[in-house]
Formats: sequence, structure tokens, C-alpha cells
Amino acid sequence: MTHYRKAPELIVDQWLNTQHPLSLAKLKGKVVVVFAFQMLCPGCVEHSLPQAKRVRETFTTEDVEVIGLHTVFEHHEAMGKESLKAFLHEYRIKFPVAIDQPGIPSPIPQTMATYQMQGTPTLLLIDRDGNLRRQFFGQAPDMPLGAEIMALVKQETSTIVGNSTTTDHPTVCTPEGCR
Repeated sequence: MTHYRKAPELIVDQWLNTQHPLSLAKLKGKVVVVFAFQMLCPGCVEHSLPQAKRVRETFTTEDVEVIGLHTVFEHHEAMGKESLKAFLHEYRIKFPVAIDQPGIPSPIPQTMATYQMQGTPTLLLIDRDGNLRRQFFGQAPDMPLGAEIMALVKQETSTIVGNSTTTDHPTVCTPEGCR
């Protein structure tokens, strides 16, 4: 029996590329992949955001929700909302993007602080029950990430007991597929 902690809610100043604000609570039942990034982060621009686009193209929106989290912890004046809107347009990023709520008085945004992120890019992988299954700082390799997402998509929902979750039927992935 494995226990996972509930993923804390994203603390968002504004949403882009979506008609309605999203919340992890409303996305329960889907696997959620959050890509935390900054516009001036080379690893984000070269690896993480293209990877987010590939994840969005690979998995159905019924099973997987891809969210960008613009979490600015440096060069605040250069990465405002209008700059971000232009950036998303130029890079053809169409999935929902949350703007992390600024930290006050800290320069560290609130979601970044809540998750104790080390920097960007950071990937958060949340299962269908809203549990944080993985947090990864840096460049996550495509194949293992895709396999991990698919395993969570195929996994039966868990039994929730209080604030902990137990997985009764874990998914097993082999070279022949996931079951």
C-alpha cells in the first residue's frame, strides 16, 4: 500500500489560454502535468515547453490536462503579463497557462514556494485522485515521462482514506504495454 500526499492547489494570479480558471480540485479524474517555467529560462524554452506541447499532442484532453505555470522568481520587470501573452503567441503555446501569484514580500512566487521548487523548469505530475506523484527539477527525459503519464492514465482510481490515498490496483508497465 503506497501513500501519496495531496497536491497543493496552484496559487494563481491570472489564467491565459482558457476561458475559465482551472483548479486541481476541478481536474480530479484527470492526470495533470504542470510545467513550471519562465520566459527567460533557456532550459524551459528549449526543452520543457516543447515537451509540454508534445505531451498535449500525445494524450487526450479527456485523460490528461497539461498546464503551464509561469513562475517568475527573477527579472520580474522583464516578464510581465503582456510579455507573457506575446511569448505564448510567438511560441504557439495553446494549453492553459497560470501566472503564479507573486510572493509578498518574497521574490519567490507563492506556488513555487508551496511546492518548494528549486527553480525552472520544474515538472509536477498529479494523478487522477489529485495526489502529487512526481516533482522533477530540470529536463525530464521524454520516454520515461510518457511511460509514467501512461501508467497513471491506465491506473484505476485509488481509495481515499482521510488525507492519504492508497492504491489498490497499481499499473504495471512492461515492454508489451501497461496493464
